[in-house]
Amino acid sequence: METADPTPHARSTDRDTAADGPPRTAPQLSLELLVHGVGGTTAQEMLGDPRVQLITGDDTAACYRRTDDADAEQRPDDYRGEPVREAYCWSNLTSGNGARALWLILVPFMVANLAHWMRPAAPSEHPAQRIYDLLVRILALTLTVLLAAASCEVALDLTAWQCAGTTVCAAGKSWMGFLSPDNSGWWSAPGRRLALASMVPLLVIGFLWGLSRRTWSAYESASPPPRLPGTSRDTPVAERTALSREGFWYGRRLVARLRAAHTTAGVLTVAAVLLAAAAKADGDGGHPVLAVTGRALTALVIVLAAVTLIVVWRTARSEDAPDVSSDHLVVRALPFASLAVLALTMVHIGWARPGARSHGPLPGADAFGGIAVFQGVLVLALAVTAWVLQRAARDDARTALRGMGGPAVALLACAVGGVLSGGVAQRFADWLDGGATPGQAHAPIPGPPVLLSWQASVIPALLVVVAAVAVLAAVRVVIVRNRVAKDVPGLYDPREQPDAGRTKRIAATIAGAGLTDSAPVLIAATSAVTLVLGAGAVIGAWLTGRAPGRATEGAPPVVHAAAETAESLGSWLMGAGVILLITMGRRAYRDHSARRTIGILWDVGTFWPRAAHPFAPPCYAERAVPDLTWRMATWTERFDGRLVLSGHSQGSVLAAAAVWQLDLVTRSRVALLTYGSPLERLYGRWFPAFFGPPALTGLHREMDDWRNLWRFTDPIGGPIRLTCEGGRRIDQGPLRDPLSFGRTLQNPLPAQILGHGDYQADPVFGTVRAELIARLSPDLPGQRPADESTEGRPAQGSSGRSSG
Repeated sequence: METADPTPHARSTDRDTAADGPPRTAPQLSLELLVHGVGGTTAQEMLGDPRVQLITGDDTAACYRRTDDADAEQRPDDYRGEPVREAYCWSNLTSGNGARALWLILVPFMVANLAHWMRPAAPSEHPAQRIYDLLVRILALTLTVLLAAASCEVALDLTAWQCAGTTVCAAGKSWMGFLSPDNSGWWSAPGRRLALASMVPLLVIGFLWGLSRRTWSAYESASPPPRLPGTSRDTPVAERTALSREGFWYGRRLVARLRAAHTTAGVLTVAAVLLAAAAKADGDGGHPVLAVTGRALTALVIVLAAVTLIVVWRTARSEDAPDVSSDHLVVRALPFASLAVLALTMVHIGWARPGARSHGPLPGADAFGGIAVFQGVLVLALAVTAWVLQRAARDDARTALRGMGGPAVALLACAVGGVLSGGVAQRFADWLDGGATPGQAHAPIPGPPVLLSWQASVIPALLVVVAAVAVLAAVRVVIVRNRVAKDVPGLYDPREQPDAGRTKRIAATIAGAGLTDSAPVLIAATSAVTLVLGAGAVIGAWLTGRAPGRATEGAPPVVHAAAETAESLGSWLMGAGVILLITMGRRAYRDHSARRTIGILWDVGTFWPRAAHPFAPPCYAERAVPDLTWRMATWTERFDGRLVLSGHSQGSVLAAAAVWQLDLVTRSRVALLTYGSPLERLYGRWFPAFFGPPALTGLHREMDDWRNLWRFTDPIGGPIRLTCEGGRRIDQGPLRDPLSFGRTLQNPLPAQILGHGDYQADPVFGTVRAELIARLSPDLPGQRPADESTEGRPAQGSSGRSSG
């Protein structure tokens, strides 16, 4: 088995005496490194051989070869004219058992993290860049506070305060008997019930902390290979991207700092809820000593909250080099200080208060409204900042939503967080009070905060808007299908008999694939309606102080019935949304087709480092990109060879990110073959600061060569829209799909519509691959002219753009 050197060393100037590589007179090897896409595949399928052997890596991600090719470097004569094929399999980084479906509950954190990377492509030195990043980090912090508040709502308010303090609600619940005031036990005091129940949100926060720490150790700790000295980048400033910085994929210290801050914020939220309840009891009962103690603890909470905000304020990404320094003592001590304050608060609220009782909702329940308003203000400020950055952007022709993608998805993150928290609270309250409806007349308990009921009541209206957009999308598919159907027969041999049904299927596939380009319309409509309805829910809750059904009791019967229906339906939809999310996640890990469908969005979301929220699902690219970079750097160094990096779908994004991490000498020895690639269609439009046209132009300029295959029937991949020198396009396509229209002598059975998969089945794939290999191998016919040699310097590409 071949093993890589610990670090790539500087190349010897005398290639004939290289210690690790073959002699210069020996045939020069070429390597084709395959990288699969969304949903993953096996090494056997990628290499077309059931017998494969692990070359380097582990059970999580590794490089494999056919068993017959494992020792190819010792037999270079056997590979004249053909590269050694090697497969990099990374699917275990994003897959696992069904329990990992619970990670879908972290979707709001993941979406908020995406907003950080969606900023417009303004110059990096623009002052609004720091403001944008800061706003996203603070918005992410509010989502952690919302999660902690929702946990407190379920455990402290609904369970320990409302239900356990009400005889009717606690009756029949044996597990709650020792908390009931009728029991007159030690735990029946309201403060002690709250202190005990506070362990539930604390366990939730501790679980997220532990999960973040475990994945942090596994994902954010892969260091990049050292770069060769004397290979400074001469890429034009306009074509540079942060993805080429040495420390981009090493976020260990950043995630550690954010994890400490968010853990502290969650613990302080629990302490604040307890202090609010104690303050009301001490104010009503007249306990001066306890009142003073409560104010002192409140001051400590405020001080720690201020320190937490300062840590978040000052925690920005350091990408120029891996940040291996340890955190300041204050940062490391923050979570422990907050736990100490929480412990003191639990003792404080559990102190005997004769005559204290719990009635009505828990004090501080209105905080949900404050969180919602603050999040709305942050989103609006983020939109203004994005507009400023968009005006300074270098290239905004195809940027999604004209730079408003970040604010739009940030708002959706807040909305999803609100739905999840409200759904859990609503369903738990319904379970506690049996057949009654919380908050209604004669109900055992008041139920969740009024704002959650108002938020539930606007969900049906939001779904109506989404359904309307979906209908318009379906109409668009029909219109495009009818228009495209006229041109489909002309793409094939006229001797093939036209088939109306097959023509319609092909045209419908093309039209459906085009819906990907309409995603900005759906997101814009959903975000705009969410903002309006969310603001209406907050205003309605604050003005009436009652749930929509009770607030419209004096209104006309039609209005009252509509309000009650919207409230009830929305409440069930909020709870169903939580269940649906978990169910979809579990199905995605059991059903391969569901895995591919859900995996598209999931793999895009988890591609990016955790720059805003430490509790987001881990970034698999922080392991995969260094893996690929190390493999390319060490192989080209040891064997003085050249390499074709072949990436499909999401694998093409990993491939491009890995090439950006190479030093210029190594990069000039690498050719890139992408197919079904979302590099420009998705990443270039939604993440223009990192994958915009200038960045892709700079990538092509410094590589040996780059070719991209795409189809009209592919809903994910698309053209790169760049042109090489001499007018040769990077894009090869659109490829014909299906390969044959009707039944022929060569294809007696109908050919399959391939869409996003099996690009290797097209003859064009083999032709393009052979051209790239011929360019890489000096001992093959069709080698590059001497003036195009890339030995020691980047290959020159064109900055022009093709219409594709």
